[in-house]
Amino acid sequence: MDVFSKSDPLCVVYMNGTGTYWYEVGRTEMVLNCLNPKFAKRFVIDYYFEMVQKLKFCVYDIDNETSDLGDDDFLGELECTLGQVVSSRKLTRPLALKNKKPAGKGTITISAEEIKDNRVVNFEMEARKLDNKDFFGKSDPYLELYKQSETGWELAHRTEVVKNNLNPTWKPFGIPLRSLCGGDMDKPIKVECYDYDDDGSHDLIGIFETTLARMQQASRTSPAEFECINSKKKQKKKGYKNSGVVGVKLCQVVKEYTFLDYIMGGCQINFTVAVDFTGSNGDPKSPQSLHYISPQGVNEYLSAIWSVGMVIQDYDSDKMFPAFGFGAQVPPTWQVSHEFPLNFNPSNPFCTGIEGIVEAYRVCLPQVKLYGPTNFSPIINHVAQFATQATQQTTASQYFVLLIITDGVITDMDQTRSAIVNASRLPMSIIIIGVGGADFSAMEFLDGDDGRLRSMTGEAAMRDIVQFVPFRKFQNAPAQALAQCVLAELPDQVSSFYNSLKLKPPSEPVTPSQRS
Repeated sequence: MDVFSKSDPLCVVYMNGTGTYWYEVGRTEMVLNCLNPKFAKRFVIDYYFEMVQKLKFCVYDIDNETSDLGDDDFLGELECTLGQVVSSRKLTRPLALKNKKPAGKGTITISAEEIKDNRVVNFEMEARKLDNKDFFGKSDPYLELYKQSETGWELAHRTEVVKNNLNPTWKPFGIPLRSLCGGDMDKPIKVECYDYDDDGSHDLIGIFETTLARMQQASRTSPAEFECINSKKKQKKKGYKNSGVVGVKLCQVVKEYTFLDYIMGGCQINFTVAVDFTGSNGDPKSPQSLHYISPQGVNEYLSAIWSVGMVIQDYDSDKMFPAFGFGAQVPPTWQVSHEFPLNFNPSNPFCTGIEGIVEAYRVCLPQVKLYGPTNFSPIINHVAQFATQATQQTTASQYFVLLIITDGVITDMDQTRSAIVNASRLPMSIIIIGVGGADFSAMEFLDGDDGRLRSMTGEAAMRDIVQFVPFRKFQNAPAQALAQCVLAELPDQVSSFYNSLKLKPPSEPVTPSQRS
């Protein structure tokens, strides 16, 4: 510390991906003679929701001009995760010494903002008097919009085909602003109009070039109109005027919120765990059982809870997580239950932190009788009730994630399909982790990557909300690999759901430049 003046502080930022190794991200500037410094230097860090990204902020009083910090006074440090920073928007914590004791009354405040142009251009387009390219009917027109790049024209969007119509109106569509013009409103944009042919030999009707600034002048009462020109036809035909007119009825630049916008704007992710206690797991006292807790205190169920929970807990402010079991006979009546609280307290099934879930599981395990069948729909419908209540709010304030850990084949497949289709319309996602060596092909069917899941009545899911992985794929992988796999799709599920309903975050994310 400086004896005859105030400290000259500097902050060093470290990051830890895995293990014990910390690497330096960078250093702020040094602020002379100041006990309450505001550092101007910003750090750009790639953010991965599905990983626990550890950060350390170390503050030093700089006494010389060397880069070595060993001869400078250590004022204190803060260890946290990037998830904690983005979910808090502005994180203030006390500084600690190396021995974890408080470093006097010093605190540190970290602010985060997302570096991204997430604006989208919404279009409504129509055409009239297009050339007819078909002998036995009318043209089947569609549009292609192109962005100008250094290497040529890049396709940014293709509309649907409107069959047999020379005066088509295409469905409204949106294009990310960066994909269309890189954010430059005066950059040329090319639009090509084609007549679709089944054999792939689509006929060019005409082309025009414009800019976003020009198209933004459009309105539904006064569309911006552009002549489609076919240069070959123009050369051959005297008096050629055009091959039709394309009208832009709407060209509106809007902000589309990202996952980080929602999280930093106050959206909470509510995490619920459901554990399979069916008889096929085997007697928990036997080392062959999937519920057998090893001398090291682990089994596949606990590993899955820790792996996923450690990532998600940073996005829930109260860290209170409901945890349930299903498929067991439960005291005192020994009736089979498919949604019993692990803490046996129906009025308050919440556990404090991931440690609380693990402890509740350990205490519950010897008190229940493993039974069956394996029914998923009751616990899915249970969480869906809370997600339904959240839809009555006018902002994107609550999103629900249900983690189901199971060892076997679903007994109530029809009801589960209906429950998932219903949940697909709610702010909710489902992660299923299969433990043990069972045939999980039915689970793959629920993970709608191959197409839309349908209920027994034929109703299609609004979106894919189920992510299934077998635990055995990760038995020899690093501890964080399981969470990275099952959580990778979640940010897009959250943002696409809320954007489709045009719901904003509870509060607009504030960037550091907007703060006083």
